[in-house]
Amino acid sequence: MSGLGLAPWGWDERVAAAWSAVASAHRAGERIPLPAPVVAEHRGAWDLETGEDVVRAIASGAIRRAAATGGPAPAVGDWVVSHRADRIGPDMIVALVPRATAFVRREPGRIAAGQIVAANVDVVLLVTAVGRDANPRRLERYLAVAWASGATPVVVVNKADLRDGLADALRVTARVAAGAPVVAVSARTGEGLDRLADHLRPGATVALLGSSGVGKSSLVNALLGEERLDTRAVRVDDDRGRHTTTARMLVRLPGGACLLDTPGMRELGMAGGEDGGGLDAAFADVVSLAARCRFSDCAHEGEPACAVRAAIDGGTLAPDRLESHRQLAREARTSSARLDARSRAEERRETRRRGVMYREILRAKYGENPRGR
Repeated sequence: MSGLGLAPWGWDERVAAAWSAVASAHRAGERIPLPAPVVAEHRGAWDLETGEDVVRAIASGAIRRAAATGGPAPAVGDWVVSHRADRIGPDMIVALVPRATAFVRREPGRIAAGQIVAANVDVVLLVTAVGRDANPRRLERYLAVAWASGATPVVVVNKADLRDGLADALRVTARVAAGAPVVAVSARTGEGLDRLADHLRPGATVALLGSSGVGKSSLVNALLGEERLDTRAVRVDDDRGRHTTTARMLVRLPGGACLLDTPGMRELGMAGGEDGGGLDAAFADVVSLAARCRFSDCAHEGEPACAVRAAIDGGTLAPDRLESHRQLAREARTSSARLDARSRAEERRETRRRGVMYREILRAKYGENPRGR
């Protein structure tokens, strides 16, 4: 399969090889497996880009059953194997290509389920804004999950035209960015958008993530050069915006990058995979200091020769930075343990289900007392 027409959506040799390895098992009679990226997500259906048009598709029964027990479901940014519709049914997603990266959060309201926010993303633009949204604790969460996803995070401070708060917002973000680039922009005036060009290279998939009210839809419109997405003014009582993006969607930018816009998130729970590389990258300053402590298991609670406590006492590390690292690490470990417990419970349920099915097969074949035969 050449993927003709899909190169602007990120089809390259790596994707082609991964897709071919999966698609070889999904040739069904006259149905030829076709490649497609998922460009929009709806309730129980997905939009696929074919290279010629966009088609609506549903997931196969096998994918739905796997998803019901914790397996992957299609997400915007995924590459999939699809079968074109016949005259009486929709297109069908029959397999997912393994993801290169995945931005995962704990599903809101559930203690042991991860939700894919964006798949196969190269760059994550973490959008904050001048004003009350410039919250270091929230940004640390976003950075931890972004680094854990495998994508490259870039912190975007929107509403730079609000000069009175710009310096404070940049100071807050610089203190917690931990090596991620920080770019100040104004979606309203266009200021700073040119500085995002290095991160929006042709063929790259770029996710736009942030809480409600930071101006993501306005930023998408500014990058597109047209008013494609609805925007609303912030509320005057709390300086926060309203939800305007209601579904994840992938759009092509004039420069050739693919931009994945997502609804604003009021909650970003740690899914469990951040306890390690993601947290270490998001808190590189804390990790670097901890490596210089006398004891490898130093708790930074008054042990002798503690480099972390010395940095706090010397004013070069904020105490809340250490506490935030501890809190997110605890949350990630708790989520991991709950996910492991859920996985074990699902394995037990599957074993029992197969046992019941096996006994029913024996009963149908040998009668009511199959063991006696």
